[in-house]
Amino acid sequence: MMAELPVDNIILVGAALLIIGILVVGFSERLRVPAALLALGVGMVAGSDGLGLVDLADTAMVRDLSVLALVVILFEGGLTTKPSALREAGPPGLLLSSGGVLGTALLTGVGVELVFSLGWRTSLLLGAVVSSTDAAVVFDLVRRAPLPRRLASILEVESGANDPFAIVLTVALIATFEPGGTADISDWILFGAWQLVGGLLVGIAIGFISRWILNLRLRSEGLYPLVAAGLAGLSYGIATTVEASGFLAVYVCGLVIGATVPRRRRSIRSFHSSLSNGANLALFLLLGLLVFPSDLVDVALPALVVTATLVLVARPVAVLLSLVPFRLGWGERLVLSWTGLRGAVPIVLATFPATAGVEGGQVIFNVVFFVVLTSTLLQGTTIVPLVRRVGLEAPGPAWQSVAEALPLDVPEIDLAELVVSPDLAIAHTSLADHPPRAGVLVIAILRGGEAILPTGSTVILPGDILVLSLDESLVSLTDVTAWARGEVKSDPPETPEIPAEEDLDD
Repeated sequence: MMAELPVDNIILVGAALLIIGILVVGFSERLRVPAALLALGVGMVAGSDGLGLVDLADTAMVRDLSVLALVVILFEGGLTTKPSALREAGPPGLLLSSGGVLGTALLTGVGVELVFSLGWRTSLLLGAVVSSTDAAVVFDLVRRAPLPRRLASILEVESGANDPFAIVLTVALIATFEPGGTADISDWILFGAWQLVGGLLVGIAIGFISRWILNLRLRSEGLYPLVAAGLAGLSYGIATTVEASGFLAVYVCGLVIGATVPRRRRSIRSFHSSLSNGANLALFLLLGLLVFPSDLVDVALPALVVTATLVLVARPVAVLLSLVPFRLGWGERLVLSWTGLRGAVPIVLATFPATAGVEGGQVIFNVVFFVVLTSTLLQGTTIVPLVRRVGLEAPGPAWQSVAEALPLDVPEIDLAELVVSPDLAIAHTSLADHPPRAGVLVIAILRGGEAILPTGSTVILPGDILVLSLDESLVSLTDVTAWARGEVKSDPPETPEIPAEEDLDD
């Protein structure tokens, strides 16, 4: 008698691959190899062409699961993109995500056709598929590499917003070249415009609805991240229902929630950061399982040409032309050109021609997979040395998050947690020498596993965690950040006025 279910073996193998993938990716920092590349390698070794532990040949299923993973990754990317970064880097990032994608696709497609004469359909499809940078890889890079604040923000905005443009190009090319296809330039423009405008409108609308829902009092703090996940899925679903860009809607929804829900942001970000890391790993494992390494040998030469055209010609030219209106140094333009990493998004887009029955679709998939491998290996391992070589290494993480709101169900008072890094102005100073402004009270200092009740003579050290209470009517998290960085002069502590003796007598 047996009680075995068909899903049992899937759970066993999936759990084993997940654990192995996490352990292997954990060594990525030591090996100085991008985590995405190691996850792809694990998938390829475990797949049909490797050890044969998993036989995965359902391209459509992998595409659907990959789309789900991308929704999770893009939502988390929106949550962690600061409004200040969007204001500062929005125009150049959006130009790169639109004109940059179009220029990259066109130049890559033309280059491939001139060298190999694969036919304009295949060449332009290849260019469109590899035209967008990858949000999963770029967000991970921005968090680890010593990039200046502005460059990091431009890359975040570009990678979060360029997927819809690449999807528009890919889908439009498939529709145009398929038998009986009647799509013309006007159809492209209308389709692309509604994808972008519709996705933006849906993302903003669901984002502001989310603000109201996430400020409701729920039974448990752990429910807020789950509600946020549901709202992310809702934004994607509504956008795709009205034939707009679900990817853009999810990213914008995350932006709005991250900017307007400070009380729940900490728990929501923490949950979705873990979820995004898991989705990122699972995505690259799946894509690694789908490919047959032996098939890559036959496409190695054209794939190397595509990579060279993309990395050395198309991307740099597109970056230079897109950023003409902005004041950026040559070192900054060089870094932006080199940090256009390709990853899961191009591979997912490469499944579109294959599942649509496009002739040569499998060849396109294999070439794109090879391009992603070589691009990730080449660029991913050389970005940090390049940043240092051109003198753009950021001195510290002062532009990253400083203060985070903690949940407290009292409308007038907020709690905040501030992690003290060595570059902050409050480090190595006493509270008397660097007092917080009116409306901020340092409740406790967490240091070395102990809690310290501070006095005016208490010296703040790097690594300390300050627990603060904030009067909402007087200060915000922005004011706390400014105080910690020394950007504004702290208000002197108020000295209560002592009444005169005659007043006491009265």
